[in-house]
Amino acid sequence: MAKSTKENFMDKKLSRRKMLKMTGASAAGVAIGASGLGGVLKAFGVPQWLDDDTSVENKVNFYGKHQSGIATEVQSHVYFASLSVLVKSKAELQELFKMWTPLAVSLMNGQQIGETTNGHIPPIDTGEAVGVDAKNLSITFGVGPSLFSNKDLGLSQLKPTELNDLPHFPKDQLEEAYTGGDMCIQACADDPQVAFHAVRNLVRAASGKVSVNWTQAGYNSIPVNKEGKRETPRNLFAFKDGTENPRSDKAMNDVVWIQNGESKPWMTNGSYLIVRRIQMHLETWDRTSLKAQEETFGRYRHNGAPFGKQHEFDAVDEQRKDDAGNYVVPETSHVFLARQVKARIMRRAFSYASGVMDHTGAYDAGLLFISFQKDPQQFTDIQNALGRLDKMNEYITHRGSGVFACFPGIKKGSYIGEALFNA
Repeated sequence: MAKSTKENFMDKKLSRRKMLKMTGASAAGVAIGASGLGGVLKAFGVPQWLDDDTSVENKVNFYGKHQSGIATEVQSHVYFASLSVLVKSKAELQELFKMWTPLAVSLMNGQQIGETTNGHIPPIDTGEAVGVDAKNLSITFGVGPSLFSNKDLGLSQLKPTELNDLPHFPKDQLEEAYTGGDMCIQACADDPQVAFHAVRNLVRAASGKVSVNWTQAGYNSIPVNKEGKRETPRNLFAFKDGTENPRSDKAMNDVVWIQNGESKPWMTNGSYLIVRRIQMHLETWDRTSLKAQEETFGRYRHNGAPFGKQHEFDAVDEQRKDDAGNYVVPETSHVFLARQVKARIMRRAFSYASGVMDHTGAYDAGLLFISFQKDPQQFTDIQNALGRLDKMNEYITHRGSGVFACFPGIKKGSYIGEALFNA
């Protein structure tokens, strides 16, 4: 009987250390030239980047039709990084993504990105996640509008028409320090150090090719009910966040996943990521009555049900009126205004707390709002519907913003963004 790929791999008993000795490769070469290691593996009949589905605990698969970290069950922590590109050609950018691919696989397998045997050089892997399993790490890569305006890269003709910086919205007070980026990495995990470790090591391996533009860590507390079922996380205002997310395959195709012919061909099965760093004015909120808080959202705080209903996932009836002729769901509430357009998005938001604001002493805390949609216009339509009437504006300020095209999933033997570079 023919042996499986995994059995053949184990029979070879070729550790990374042995292969480096046999080929004379240096530790530094592994860190910056991981694509070269693929040729060594191939020569020995070993799969280039083994995405082990069975032996790794708490693992999310790297390969698939779609990138991980979008439809993946939401984790407890995120480390989001916006990056600037320093490379000067399309070929160099392509090599960067080729180099990142096996590193991302290793990280999502809960492994170090390389082994260092020479004590006189810096370790290849920074090491802070040693001894911790994969913790359901997912890594999502995206590229921003500014990447396509970089003349050195020659990608302008491949820019999707829908990939543009978001317009200015009412109440926006965006800070340059938290806005834009040529590309992004979203690392989500059930351990904050695992998520940080992933971004840190990817950026470190790409030294001289990218620089960090801005970053933000975030967290979720995900309740589990008596039946062991995960419930919707709550934001720092204590309201459930993500109740109306699409849940069926059809809804995901309608809302999130780009279908053939809906964008540039290289974006098929991809999605668009929008990130907003939203400061929540907790001091003001904490002085607001429970009734006023609920009227701001249009939902009950204790169970997330829309006004006039009993359960979180009951359909919102924003046109329903009481006996006095008033809307049951207040006309200035977040829920009522958002439902004035047909557009939907998938929220994947995390809370953040980053100390206090230097000039006010108020909490620098809020929501790292992340959404996925097949067209950024979906988010724009909702945000425009909220406008200046949204009662939520009394309690929040949008400080940061970015929009990124997230590649489709990666096939085994391929690399991140291959569809773009082969377009």
